[in-house]
This record gives sequence, C-alpha cells and structure tokens, in this order.
Amino acid sequence: MRVNRILLSSSLVVVALVLQVSVLARLHLPGAVPDLLLLTVLGLALVYGHVGGALVGFGAGLLADLAPPADHAAGRYALVLCVIGYLAGLVKPENGRLKSATGPMVVVAAAAIGSTLLYAGVGALVGDTAARHVGLGSLLFTAALYDLLLAPFVVPGIMALARRAENDPLAETNSQAKKPNISSGWLSGGTGLRIGGQRGGRGGLGGLKGGLKVKAVRARTARAGRIKGVKRL
Repeated sequence: MRVNRILLSSSLVVVALVLQVSVLARLHLPGAVPDLLLLTVLGLALVYGHVGGALVGFGAGLLADLAPPADHAAGRYALVLCVIGYLAGLVKPENGRLKSATGPMVVVAAAAIGSTLLYAGVGALVGDTAARHVGLGSLLFTAALYDLLLAPFVVPGIMALARRAENDPLAETNSQAKKPNISSGWLSGGTGLRIGGQRGGRGGLGGLKGGLKVKAVRARTARAGRIKGVKRL
C-alpha cells in the first residue's frame, strides 16, 4: 500500500475505533453494537479493492482485538475483518465511485450478517459460546439494522476521502514534468526544415541571378566585337 493510503486508513481506523468504544458501546442498545469499524473497512475496501481491503481489515481487526475492553482472543476479529474487507473489495465499483446506493447498502447488510456469523463461528471453534446465550438471530437482525442506519452517514464520506487521497496532484505534476515535450520537438524540427528550405531557396536564386548577369555581360561583349568588326570592314 502507498504511504497516503496507510496514513489515511490508520487515521480513519483509529477514529472509528475510539468512537465505537467510547460512544456507541455505551448506548446500551438492544442486541448488537453498531459496528463503525466495519463500515470504515467497507468504505476503504470499495475504493482500494480486495487487496487493500484485506490489509485494512486485518489491521483494523487486530487493533480492535488489542484495544480494551476486549474480552476475546487476539486475532479473532482481525480474521473476520480481513475476510470481509477482501470480499467487499471484489465488488469495488469502477473508479471507486458509486452509481447508486443499492449496491453499497446490500454490501453493508451482507457484511454485517457475514461478520456476525463468522465471528460466532470462530468463537465456537475456540470454545466461546456467548453468541448462543445472547441469541444469534437477534444479533444478526440488530447488527444489520444498526449498520444499515449508520452506513449512509459513514460509507460515502470515507469513500470520498479515499478517492481524494488517491488523486495526488503533486505526483501528477512530477510525472508531467518528466515527460518530454514532443509537440515542441516536432515544431522546432519543422521550423528548422522550413528555415533551411528558405535559405536554400535564397542561395539558389542568388546563384541563378549571378549566372544570368555573367551571360548578359558576355553577350554584350560579343555583340560589341561583332559591331566593331563590321565597322572596320
């Protein structure tokens, strides 16, 4: 990943994690907690593609695993967000721009349900059965509902920031400065040819005029000799 992507992704992930832990987790909503970190990963994945989405998802999930008050094994949420970021990046729109809101909303709903199922599945493998006691059905419904309500305020803004970071004017200026000015080369070459042709034309006309003058002088001399000879006769 490029430097601007790393800086932007790190900043957005840290801000999203702080807001989720300090604000959203303390709302005590029924069922799941609105996953601002997941929406941030989705917004970046829809611009960066599957590779960038997987890397951002892994880093965001690992940070969430280590941030307090984490009560699960480290690497569990990193695996979930890595898979979700990769899959979301596969449906990246052309040029990272949204043509309609239907596609991203479907991606958000699928990611909310998929991340909850994957998180519960990984927890079952490591012996965490908390999802069974809470109720998996209610978790899926509330996770999808909260994320869909929050997505219109988060995903478009993150995608806009990511697109703006991709359009680096300094890099474009440097690349244009390194390119040779082909048009000026053609113009200078054409000008040289035209000037040479004009010079050549002038030289030819000068030689032709000189030759005509010599011939005129010789003709006059011959005529004068013939006239003198006649007079002598």
